[in-house]
Amino acid sequence: MYDFFERPFRVLKLSNVLLIGGLIALIVGAILAYGLDRYLSLPGLIAAHAMTILGPTAIKIGYVMRLQSFNRLRREAAAHLQGFAR
Repeated sequence: MYDFFERPFRVLKLSNVLLIGGLIALIVGAILAYGLDRYLSLPGLIAAHAMTILGPTAIKIGYVMRLQSFNRLRREAAAHLQGFAR
């Protein structure tokens, strides 16, 4: 499990999935919760409102993972380039 997060390209791919999935959950949840609310049952309406909360949460987590992976990739590239400067 921890080996997965040691590789920045894997974390970057996961962050992209979280960003796209969170955006889709937010849009679908907002449409269902506020546009089609009269056609939903109470559990469906609760799920739609939960999607409007969980979607932005996934976006935020994906964005932080993206920043972290870009930072690690930048550090690895800088470490490799220092060897060429000598």
